[in-house]
Amino acid sequence: MADYDVIIIGAGPGGIAAAYGLLAKGAKVAIVEENLWGGTCPNRGCDPKKILYASVEAIENGQYLQHHGLTGELKVDWSALMDNKRQYTSKIPTGTKQGLDHANIATLSGHAQFLTDNQLQVGDQVVTATDYIIATGQRPAILPIEGKEYFQTSTDFLDLDELPKSVTFVGAGYVAFELATIANAAGSDVHIIHHNDWPLKEFDQSLVQELVAQMKARGIKFDFNVDLTSIQKDDDQYVLKDDQHFSLRTDAVFSTAGRIPNIDTMGLENVGVGTLKKGVQVNHRLRTDNAHIYALGDVIARVGNEPKLTPVASFEGRYLANLLTSESNRPIEYPLIPSVVYAAPKIARIGVSPTVGKGDPDDYVVKDLDLTNWFTYFRLGEPVAKARVVLDKQTNTIVGAQVLSSKADELINYLTTVINEHQTVDEVQAEIFAYPTVASDLPYLF
Repeated sequence: MADYDVIIIGAGPGGIAAAYGLLAKGAKVAIVEENLWGGTCPNRGCDPKKILYASVEAIENGQYLQHHGLTGELKVDWSALMDNKRQYTSKIPTGTKQGLDHANIATLSGHAQFLTDNQLQVGDQVVTATDYIIATGQRPAILPIEGKEYFQTSTDFLDLDELPKSVTFVGAGYVAFELATIANAAGSDVHIIHHNDWPLKEFDQSLVQELVAQMKARGIKFDFNVDLTSIQKDDDQYVLKDDQHFSLRTDAVFSTAGRIPNIDTMGLENVGVGTLKKGVQVNHRLRTDNAHIYALGDVIARVGNEPKLTPVASFEGRYLANLLTSESNRPIEYPLIPSVVYAAPKIARIGVSPTVGKGDPDDYVVKDLDLTNWFTYFRLGEPVAKARVVLDKQTNTIVGAQVLSSKADELINYLTTVINEHQTVDEVQAEIFAYPTVASDLPYLF
């Protein structure tokens, strides 16, 4: 007889959602964690990042309103900002584990490795279950170049006691744009190096280029089409070079070239679980090649275009809790999921891209909107605010949008509801929202 009905490997938001969901359905559950209870997001990811970013928003708003009714300069106190962050993150591991213990969910500490089809070693003990869920997430990738040992990662940046005078990020994805924005607002000299000239490739490039222009105006330097080959230490600094003529001296260098799944030491080969470079292979029920092993969250190689985000992992955890405790065998169905890059300004997207819309004029209409002089952004003194909205010609519904502004995260959430509810333009324009707000702009976007 198995020790548990389900063992979950990884105590991040997805694993925890599955654990509590399974418990509510009467399952005997254990959850394994070898590092920080609570996972990446609250400990060293999106939550601490957003705490640091709060200062960016305050400075950004203050700068916009200089000479428009506001005077004085705001500055980041890095030490105090980091103390504030640590007041939050220091409580996460203990609070998470205590919550699980209080709910009578078994908690197992240590590295998990499959030995045979129904044996999981955790530390120095071996446990068994009817089913398993892999929820081990990802970790920052380190570029394999000469001097790679000098790279730091986002985990290091989010816990810096002191911010270096100059910092460099190698790789121009979400993490680079967000951490560069924070470092710049806190007074550091910031560079972003990228191997081509196509950053944030999931986003509309016309809006990305506008974002890059605004970040450049704030003093962030972009070095595009630089394929870095080496890092050399020189006293207390680092010299970054490619195989051409590029050379840059910096106080700290961070690898922001993506993330890799935490699957390489789990013994998946012992239980017939197939993997790809991007993670564990799963079907539309999140089941692996082994009928009793499932996976969720950032660790999986996705079958669709769902972004690897915390809310997606939690959604999948709730789905698996239902799947493993009911007679329902329905495939997982995702709503359209928004993505936001917390730069200055923010950029956000959901649904059909403007590029796809422009390429299929028989089915779609793409509206390009300059929102800069709309009241919402005029009152904030924002220099540039833009949106691109995609409409379905046949149904007159909104099917996609991308936004660049300090309020992009708010607006994209409203648009997410509109799109997932399949509201027509007429239905949106029939709504009356509190005015003047970001929501009250919705009827005028179409």
